[in-house]
Amino acid sequence: MTGRGDSRRRLLGIAMRLAAATCFALMAAIIKLASEAGTGTVELVFYRFAFSFIPLLAWIAARREWDAWRTERPGAHVGRAMLGLATMALTFGALVWLPLAEATTIAFAAPLLSVVLSAAILREPVGRYRWGAVAAGLIGVAIVMRPGGSHAPLAPIGLALAIAGALGSAGVTITLRQIGRTEGTTTVVLWFTSLSCAATALLMPFYGRGHNLPGWLLLAAIGILGGIGQLFMTASLRHPPVSAVVPFDYVQIVWAVLFGWLLWRTEPAASTLVGATVIVASGLFTLYREHRLGRERERPTPVGG
Repeated sequence: MTGRGDSRRRLLGIAMRLAAATCFALMAAIIKLASEAGTGTVELVFYRFAFSFIPLLAWIAARREWDAWRTERPGAHVGRAMLGLATMALTFGALVWLPLAEATTIAFAAPLLSVVLSAAILREPVGRYRWGAVAAGLIGVAIVMRPGGSHAPLAPIGLALAIAGALGSAGVTITLRQIGRTEGTTTVVLWFTSLSCAATALLMPFYGRGHNLPGWLLLAAIGILGGIGQLFMTASLRHPPVSAVVPFDYVQIVWAVLFGWLLWRTEPAASTLVGATVIVASGLFTLYREHRLGRERERPTPVGG
């Protein structure tokens, strides 16, 4: 009975992770559509947070987490919000300048870069296998950038934004590891959303503009999808092991290729497909090594040799 229950929880976690990946992929496509309709990056980021309060507050009410505001580390939340807000602006900017598939693929270098930062900042030991996976993943990023490739070259500013965004995402991962030791997930998300919304609201008098009904619907969809995706991603980790659900994040690349073809008739270059394969393989291997090392740490030491 227990085995069947574990299996169901694992399948539920995977389903939630797939739902999160789909929400984020849809959000990215809508961001690109909204930018083409004339919406600036500041507005995109502001409405991403403003409309995400709808699912977030519904989540808090459903779970009766009325004390989610309480924290003993407000300074840590401010630092996390500053880094996360800058990262989101860079990522949204990359979506404006790059084709959807390429921007999404480069963003998935973040888990590999987090290995580098964990070694440099947290002093976590990193073995030669994971360093090899990081090196391979970065080669995959270089392939996606396709210097001298047969397709039209990618915009240099878009590439710079995408790489900086991936590095920022890796930094957010490290920051969340530190904050997560004392703060609950809902508290972290609520503080991040509130602080980021307040910060970008200060810029809206200078960058905000009116929109027609389709424009407002796009902006609302960005925030609601982002909020729902965040909640699905969080809930997916409640029961199954991380190694069982995180690999399904890479479904976003498949969605990005599909949406790019359906909405813009953009066929990904062969270099993008090759680079994406290398990045995904490197990320999955890194995840496998993390899982294996975690199991070895949990294994009891034999008594008496």
